[in-house]
Order: sequence, then structure tokens, then C-alpha cells
Amino acid sequence: MGEVRCKQLQQAAEILGVNGLKVLDFPDSGLDQMDPRVIEQAIAEYINEIKPAVLVTLPVHGISGHPDHLKTHAVVKRVYFDMKDNGSHFLKRLAFITLSEEIDTKGGPRIFYSQKEQIDCVLPVRPQDLDAMTRALSCYTTSPIPVALVVESVKSSIAFELFGEDFKPVLHDLTHGLNAKS
Repeated sequence: MGEVRCKQLQQAAEILGVNGLKVLDFPDSGLDQMDPRVIEQAIAEYINEIKPAVLVTLPVHGISGHPDHLKTHAVVKRVYFDMKDNGSHFLKRLAFITLSEEIDTKGGPRIFYSQKEQIDCVLPVRPQDLDAMTRALSCYTTSPIPVALVVESVKSSIAFELFGEDFKPVLHDLTHGLNAKS
């Protein structure tokens, strides 16, 4: 299944015009059985390679609650703080991409969302972005979550929680105010 998911990811990245993609050789549906330090090291190496100002990962609930998503949240969050503590000043913000409202999965798998008061940034989604997202998600033929449900949940915006920050009104730019941060 890992090879299938990797090909699906590569197809989706091509549709979205992603300019960099790194696939780690970890088991699909098996991250919860791995030593988290191995995952942490691989993620830290990649973060050091690309040096992002904003690090985006899944929220604490993992959106789907899948063990790999939950492990990813925990590991990325830990790596972010370890790297900041050890002088990686390029890291300015930790963001969790999330859903902002409950989705009726019509008896399908449960989808988790963040409460309105947890949302700190909402990015608008243009019709062409929604189209690209729909085409990219359609590559994931092995996903138990129907593409239409995901597209419906996004509608015209994508929501983020920002760790340790609280913006009311919400931001409309993930990089807002980062130049002022040390």
C-alpha cells in the first residue's frame, strides 16, 4: 500500500505544482509502531534543508483520527520546539491545518474539526484552487474519505490553528507579522 500511496502523492503534487517533495521510507499505517526518534530525526533533517518560516502539520486530532496522523502531529510539534530551543531561528510559526466545521460523513469515517475559537487564520480558496484540490484529492483512490466531503468542507477557505498564538479577528495570511518576530 505504501508504494500505491507514494504514487498517488506524486500525482497530486504534480497537479498542485509542488516544487519540492520528499517521501520518507516509513511504513504506511505503521508510524505508531516506530521509534518516534527515528521519525523526529528525518523530519528535523528535512526542516533544516528547506528552512521554512512556517511549519504546517496536522492538528492534535489528526482530522481523521488515524494513528499515523496523530503521531505526525506529536512528532512535528516536538521537532519544532526542539529546533527552536537549539537555535533554529528561521522557524517562526507552527500551524495546524484543520477543518473549521463538522462534516456529515453520511455514516462514513469520523472527521474531526477545530472549534471556532481555536481558528487563528483562514485563507481564501479561489475556484481554481478548489478545482486543483479536487483533482489532486481524486488521485487518492485508496482513501476511505470521499473527495466530495473534503471539497465540501473546504468550500471557500482553509482554516489553521496557530500554536501559542491567538488572533481575533483571524488572520488571512499565514506569514502575517513574522518579520517582527525574532
